[in-house]
Amino acid sequence: MVEPFEDLLRDLAPQVLGALVRRHGQFDACEDAVQEALLAATRQWPRDGIPDRPGAWLTTVASRTLVDQWRRDNARRRREASAVLDPTNRPPPADDDTLILLFLCCHPALSPPSQLALTLRAVGGLSTAQIAAAFLVPQTTMERRISRAKQRIRDAGARFELPAPADREGRLTVVLHVLYLIFTEGHTATSGPQLTRIDLTAEAIRLARLLHRLQPGQAEVAGLLALMLLTDARRIARTGPDGSLIPLAEQHRDQWNTSAIAEGQALLTRTLGTGPVGPYQIQAAIAALHDEAPTAADTDWPQILALYDVLTQVDPGPVVTLSRAVALAMVHGPAAGLTVLGTLDADDRLAHSHRLETVRAHLLEQAGDHDAARDCYLRAAQMTASLPEQRYLIHRAAQLRHRG
Repeated sequence: MVEPFEDLLRDLAPQVLGALVRRHGQFDACEDAVQEALLAATRQWPRDGIPDRPGAWLTTVASRTLVDQWRRDNARRRREASAVLDPTNRPPPADDDTLILLFLCCHPALSPPSQLALTLRAVGGLSTAQIAAAFLVPQTTMERRISRAKQRIRDAGARFELPAPADREGRLTVVLHVLYLIFTEGHTATSGPQLTRIDLTAEAIRLARLLHRLQPGQAEVAGLLALMLLTDARRIARTGPDGSLIPLAEQHRDQWNTSAIAEGQALLTRTLGTGPVGPYQIQAAIAALHDEAPTAADTDWPQILALYDVLTQVDPGPVVTLSRAVALAMVHGPAAGLTVLGTLDADDRLAHSHRLETVRAHLLEQAGDHDAARDCYLRAAQMTASLPEQRYLIHRAAQLRHRG
């Protein structure tokens, strides 16, 4: 059961951590102390109630944890301990600190998995156990990953400050990519019994909202938030009562979240034309076209194909090519899409993904080659660790067998 104060703790965690790191410059020690404070809150608040000033409560507990650690280590930390507990020592604006934390957690010295884990823990306020569960790894593995990430930040000499303007745009690209990966894993889990991970999609949207509030002039930040909202709006309709996968063309569109769609569309309208058009804005525009269509047959596939043509120029890659092949097939027929798919057969980046075989099966089915389509569906089912996707692909293969 989710405690009523869980969202509050997640909101306050980066603020408290930012204040402590700004004051002491020891990210690893301060992050550990904040985690101890969050654990203390989950134990005491259900019994004693939420304090009048929960942020100050967490800061005090975290600060005392730091003091205790420093005193155990050696006496030279006494001066810092005194400063920590000084009530007149007010932290700078929390929003500034949270933005710095986002950039710090996405430091280029870290690997993408470490960036993901550290962002969810330091900025998202998730526990190590929650993060480990989200990515289906043992807690000890995630503990080591986070520990190594903090060590690398320390070894890199990273300071608690925004990157220089010359470096900020590149680092912002990494921050956006991390949030996109968190959302993507939540939208379609790579493994496990559930198609979606609502905890991850909700956390990605929350962090994207925060980043948009802190960087309102960044068009790609707004584009990413719009993409998340427009995509997540279809979540409820993506699965049946038994958890089975329902493809976009077969979804009951009256189940889509109209308020999320309206918010995403408004963000996109305000953003387009205000700066360079990036991949997240283009993907959001594609998602908007899907959401605007009252039925699958009304989808503006020529416009979607045109947007994928632009996306191919702006952000080329095998996943974009795969999606463009579907749009091409919808406009010019399945044979055209299958020709494009043939260019991806030698791409090692898709060697272990089921998505190429899934799309190929879909287009072969449209082309009337049911035997070949069934074989592709079965190959795709063997390649995915997502149980809902496995069941869906096997079901499609079985339908084609009966049809044959």
